[in-house]
Amino acid sequence: MSLPTCAIVVVGYESTSEWPGFFESLQGSETHPAAIVVVDNSPVLSLTADQWPSLPLTVIHAPGNKGYGAAANRGVSHVSPEVSWVIVCNPDVRFFPDTLEALLSQRDVFPGTGVLGPRILTASGDTYPSARAIPGIRIGIGHALLSKLWPTNPWTKQYLGDYEGREPRSVGWLSGAFLLLEREVFRAISGFDEDFFMFFEDVDLGRRIKQAGYRNVYVPASQVSHSGAHATASHEKKMLLAHHHSAEIFLNKLYPRPLQWPLRALLTLGLRLRAWLQTRGLS
Repeated sequence: MSLPTCAIVVVGYESTSEWPGFFESLQGSETHPAAIVVVDNSPVLSLTADQWPSLPLTVIHAPGNKGYGAAANRGVSHVSPEVSWVIVCNPDVRFFPDTLEALLSQRDVFPGTGVLGPRILTASGDTYPSARAIPGIRIGIGHALLSKLWPTNPWTKQYLGDYEGREPRSVGWLSGAFLLLEREVFRAISGFDEDFFMFFEDVDLGRRIKQAGYRNVYVPASQVSHSGAHATASHEKKMLLAHHHSAEIFLNKLYPRPLQWPLRALLTLGLRLRAWLQTRGLS
């Protein structure tokens, strides 16, 4: 069975050190994308297309930096409409030779597949928990309160998911570090919600994929490696605050009804207290 064409959209921010490793790993892929679109949110452009003349590369400079989801949406809009599958990923991921083939080959393993995600390996070779449950009130609060004190608590285990085996399975949501999107499904749900500057845009996407009747499918036989947080390591306090703010946006979307306002208020208060506790002493 022949594989469909795919394109890659990469969202970068101050990613100069990551581009060589990213493109070199992609050049070693057994399956090649029809197009590569880089959306660079950096104040100063970190990449030009003529640096990699052998690749079908387009670079869009977006120094206004409206966030990861907005940049991903912009990148996807620049991909030819003839391309039916689009990867959205970070520049600090690295491809294995069969990453794309193993992922694309499972696109029809379940009916109604809208998004697929590979196994994501950390720099040390461990499996990152990238295929998780939607964090509703019970799982979300249990994980938020106990994950540091009791890492093996049942709510955290349920939220993070199980990574044994190599068979594809449907999950709640997939990490935005590397997503293979069915173009028409992505268009049907209007892409990423641009209210999220960073963090939780992938959780929200997974939730809306499921709401629309499609599946998020984890494919552990396909693998990428991900060093993680290359653009955030020097901004720890800002990133923690952004994470908690995005969690507020997500929970307000999850519980939108007028009679749920006490729950929204309580969750917002809890998140802001947690953010304050976690950022004390950070500059």
